[in-house]
Amino acid sequence: MGKKVLFIIAPKNFRDEELSKPKTILENAGHECFVASIDTALARGMLGGVVKPDIGIKEVDVADYDLFVIVGGSGAPSLASHQEVLKLLSKAYNNGKKLGAICLGPVVLSKAGVLNGSKATVFNTKESLAALEQGGAEFVGQSVVVDGQFVTANGPEAAEEFGNALVRLLDR
Repeated sequence: MGKKVLFIIAPKNFRDEELSKPKTILENAGHECFVASIDTALARGMLGGVVKPDIGIKEVDVADYDLFVIVGGSGAPSLASHQEVLKLLSKAYNNGKKLGAICLGPVVLSKAGVLNGSKATVFNTKESLAALEQGGAEFVGQSVVVDGQFVTANGPEAAEEFGNALVRLLDR
């Protein structure tokens, strides 16, 4: 039976294909995908795509989903300024849920305090590497890194590989 996946996007400047490619791969594998943001107002991608989130972060019940995925893009780090996002990710982690993040998304996982002691990758900038280090993660310079309940990827070129790794993570 398919599992439930929640993609979390920034209201502005999420990276379009980092949502669309993994989402399509997961849906084709039989999983049910939903999109959340700070609220349900139309969200705009960096490449011009518009997405209507299914649910606002404050309404999310961790028990309803098996996998939580932070979509990257230049807007992704702004998610870490919302306590409700950080609390949701921390609760998901503490409940043994699987977590994924791509591009700058791992910065949000790190700021939520869930990557401590884990290997991860991220879109490589001085700020993103510093954020991973501050969160206790070990940076690995690969396009996709799987470590325990986490899958991280370093950018849009890795979106397909990331989607396939998320399917494998859910199937474990």
